[in-house]
Amino acid sequence: MPMSASPSLANREILLVVGGGIAAYKSATLARELLRLGARVETVLTAAGQRFITGVTFAGLTGRPARTELWDPHHPGELHIDLTAKADAIVVAPATADLLARMATGQGDDLATTCLLAAKGPVFVAPAMHPRMWTHPATQANVALLEARGVHVIGPATGALASGEHGVGRMIEPEEIAQRVAHALGTARDLEGLRVLISAGPTHEAIDPVRFVGNRSSGRMGFALAERARDRGASVSVVAGPVSIAAPAGVDVVKVRSALEMRDAILPRAQDFDVVIMAAAVADYRPADVAAEKIKKTHGELTIRLVKNPDILAELGAARAQHPSPVLVGFAVETGDLVAFAREKLARKGCDVVVANLAAHGFEGDDNVVTIVREDHVDALAKMPKRAVADHILDAALAVREARGLRSAARSSADGTGVEAVAAVVR
Repeated sequence: MPMSASPSLANREILLVVGGGIAAYKSATLARELLRLGARVETVLTAAGQRFITGVTFAGLTGRPARTELWDPHHPGELHIDLTAKADAIVVAPATADLLARMATGQGDDLATTCLLAAKGPVFVAPAMHPRMWTHPATQANVALLEARGVHVIGPATGALASGEHGVGRMIEPEEIAQRVAHALGTARDLEGLRVLISAGPTHEAIDPVRFVGNRSSGRMGFALAERARDRGASVSVVAGPVSIAAPAGVDVVKVRSALEMRDAILPRAQDFDVVIMAAAVADYRPADVAAEKIKKTHGELTIRLVKNPDILAELGAARAQHPSPVLVGFAVETGDLVAFAREKLARKGCDVVVANLAAHGFEGDDNVVTIVREDHVDALAKMPKRAVADHILDAALAVREARGLRSAARSSADGTGVEAVAAVVR
């Protein structure tokens, strides 16, 4: 089930917010591109945006009146709530420095910002401004904050600017913006009806009240899996270790800290899900004794005795004896000989699929390089964004499910057959 090469936005509602920059003239082309991909487009123009382009242009393109006023006397009810209730996504293009700052601080004093505060789906922003404005620490801090909240930042590009200068700050071309939105929203909803449980991030094993044993996992792989599973129609829950990034919108989140807490949050719930994806880097060991007070530094050495943490993947694998057709996928983070280690884990943990990657590739960054190993198949993937990797992992789980003719846990519970698929991916 590969991802579509030509994404579609058929039957998707897109709310296009046009900010006040010279790149606003490109927003008309963006509206046309979104329409060409099958979307229905509503347009909101900020007061500054109307100084560069008029609503008549967008009304002519979309067949719908461009919205400009929060207090619209011709609209019964709350316009910002009604617009966002039906919007599958909001696209802000151009996103000026001022509009990004207002988004970051949660202002809601006009139609555009109130719509952004009321957004129920993903938000995409395409920044456009002079390079000195883009690189200003305030703008960079605002963008980082928005990204941490899950806003998709597309661009800016490097190129010729309205000022005649050359640098970073040019709005990404409309065709690329439309394609990025389509890839996020236009995915076939092939996980519709399935319930997916995902763990994400590291675990922190306490040494004392201020210190812990941990690892470098950022949670990006787990959250990418959650985001793509959500986009493909699944009902998604996440058990997240201590991470500094925001979980995707539209998923339930349970926050934990230690491996024992993660185990307690996952094992009792696993039978309620069709797919359980343990994208977390669970610590193999924890301190045997946790000091009640901060351990003071001394001139001598400090010895910490470690004990083994439970192997959550192995426990999920053992549950296969009670359920005849579970799908079990494991993740092997190694420093070499990926396929051999993956095949060994495939047999030892009782997995159907093992996704193997090198430790140097998997942690912290936005990209990953993985090899997906099944009993009779090895698929070595090129370097790609973790969202794309997530799709390949979900595809592998679905391929096993379909080969076994499995149904969802929700459906099987209704006819008394219990859980039919448990997939666990450990990162």
